[in-house]
Amino acid sequence: MAWFGGSHEKAPDVAIWFSKKTNEGWSEPVKVADDKDIPCWNPVLFAQENQVLLFYKVGQEISRWQTMIKISLDSGETWSEAKELVKGDFGGRGPVKNKCILLADGSILAPASTEGDGWKCFTDHSVDQGKTWTRSEDVVPQSGSVKNSGMIQPTLWQDASKQLHMLMRSSEGCIFRSGWDKEIGKWGEAYPTALPNNNCGIDLARLSDGRLVLVYNPVSGNWAARTPIAFSVSADNGTTWSEPQILDYVPCETNQEYAEFSYPAIIAEDSDVYLTYTWKRRTIAFWHIRIL
Repeated sequence: MAWFGGSHEKAPDVAIWFSKKTNEGWSEPVKVADDKDIPCWNPVLFAQENQVLLFYKVGQEISRWQTMIKISLDSGETWSEAKELVKGDFGGRGPVKNKCILLADGSILAPASTEGDGWKCFTDHSVDQGKTWTRSEDVVPQSGSVKNSGMIQPTLWQDASKQLHMLMRSSEGCIFRSGWDKEIGKWGEAYPTALPNNNCGIDLARLSDGRLVLVYNPVSGNWAARTPIAFSVSADNGTTWSEPQILDYVPCETNQEYAEFSYPAIIAEDSDVYLTYTWKRRTIAFWHIRIL
């Protein structure tokens, strides 16, 4: 598990921390990335056997983020020196919050977004195990569907037919969706779904049987309350979803720290999911759930 922590978000002492779960519990947190007097943000891990890639952002302003990468060849015991993911980039290439996915052809796809001139989602694709990256065009929303900031922080999956899909956080009170158009080689128009969104992060994982598990705040609004946090399951590739199963809840009509459960992350192994989220801005909640 990796997270950013320090005095407060955006403070110069904010660094990237790392812990591993063993049979004895979580290991003592270790600082694995720091940039003197500049805050770090949004770590993302991508593991293949003993190799772990750590992506994270550095910068005072989100619109000027640089994406850094460190590599561990021993499951997080030691790490390489940090380097820019894409040399000279300011704005945020590579994964912005949610995990990369390994595609059927062995390449890596990263869910990305920027917050400069409006909120925009895209993907970064690597065919050489993360050494170099190719940026997609921005995802364009359906005409008239976005009246506020837009869409950020996508989460991805590839279905049994190898088709790629994306769900996105939005400022419009609901989750947006897009699919990759193979014929034209870009993401199709993003459209609003029936899933509520409070303009806070979401994440999704695909089980071995093809079902999807989405972790989110089932609340509609722009900067709305971040309680409850829940998960829903889809057995039809995201067309319909089960009723949300509540993980944490404190009654609150607005976004307040004492009732904040936010920015979830989820991975899957067979029918088990492992998920985390920010708990009241004080610590991190962890769940291991078997989806029956």
